[in-house]
Amino acid sequence: WSNVGLNYFCLDRKKKSKTSATESGMIRLLFLLSVALCCRGCPDRCLCSSQTVKCQNQDLDTIPHSLPNNTKILFVTGNNITSITADSFPTGLKLLTDVYLSGNGIESVGEMVFDNLPNLLRLDLSNNNLTDFSERAFPDDNKLQVLNLSRCIHNHTFIDTVLGVLQRGNLRMLQVLDLSNNALVILPDDMFTGLSSLLTLSLQNSSIIGVNNGTLKSPPLRDLDLRDNSLRYLQASTMAAFSFKPGLHIQMVGNPWQCTCIIEETLAWLKNFTQITDIQNLTCANPKALRGQPLLQVDMPQLKCSGNMDGVLETSYVFLGLVLALIGVIFLLVLYLNRKGIKRWMYNIRDACRDHMEGYHYRYEINSDPRLANLSINSDV
Repeated sequence: WSNVGLNYFCLDRKKKSKTSATESGMIRLLFLLSVALCCRGCPDRCLCSSQTVKCQNQDLDTIPHSLPNNTKILFVTGNNITSITADSFPTGLKLLTDVYLSGNGIESVGEMVFDNLPNLLRLDLSNNNLTDFSERAFPDDNKLQVLNLSRCIHNHTFIDTVLGVLQRGNLRMLQVLDLSNNALVILPDDMFTGLSSLLTLSLQNSSIIGVNNGTLKSPPLRDLDLRDNSLRYLQASTMAAFSFKPGLHIQMVGNPWQCTCIIEETLAWLKNFTQITDIQNLTCANPKALRGQPLLQVDMPQLKCSGNMDGVLETSYVFLGLVLALIGVIFLLVLYLNRKGIKRWMYNIRDACRDHMEGYHYRYEINSDPRLANLSINSDV
């Protein structure tokens, strides 16, 4: 019996060891499968490091589809991708927070492009040539906080391509917007009304000639970059809008300030407004006499507003006097050239008046003499 029990014990132990080995192998296999599914291999012509994927300057015409599911930061820059659509991100990438797509020559951004990126926080579309940007590119529940559209609008007529996206109202968490180096020229009044959380706005070098009152009315801005534009002075409504935002910090250096009478109100406002961070560097561009002079050092008399008006009035009076003198000379010349005709006309008038007066005198004599009066009556009968 002892031998039988020993054999049974050995067989049972062998079975248990085989079973545990099988279970261990299954666990390893499942682990490897899960790793393979969650962490796909690095796409061709790309470099992968930790949770960052870089596909830069590889002449790609599409965004690689086989991105690892644990990708957090994606660089696809310097390629030849003319458009991005919903097929650009066909699978869900829940960990992806940063996408950089600059310098690809992108012209079109289609519908639902970023629907599979639920945690996207930062998007860089700079240095492209956008002509079409779908209003439905972002899902309604997106979490985007930073959007870079620098050097994307090369003609101000294409401003409508991004206007619909900004006005749709689903970028409620957007805090930073970069629209620098674009041909904007004029900003629509309600351009930023849908960006209720916008704190930083860059409009540097965008050929802007003026900022309307309604443009900056809604966003709770804290930093506004207006450097290197075409501002010659600030409208009264613009200055009022800036004054209503006491926490706003503004940069304005590099604008061609016109130091003439049109900047008088702007100059007074600048000297009392403390939120222009680079006010010490603002200089006059015109006229030539004040070119390069800091605005804070320009005194009101230097603008020569009142002196200019006195000069204009004086010139006007002199011109009016010359015109009247010329008219007088012409009138006298006409009289002189027609002196004989005028003299004959005056003689005719005199003779006519004399004949008329003689007729009155004759009737008076008849009426005053009774005899002549009776004779006149009988002759009338």
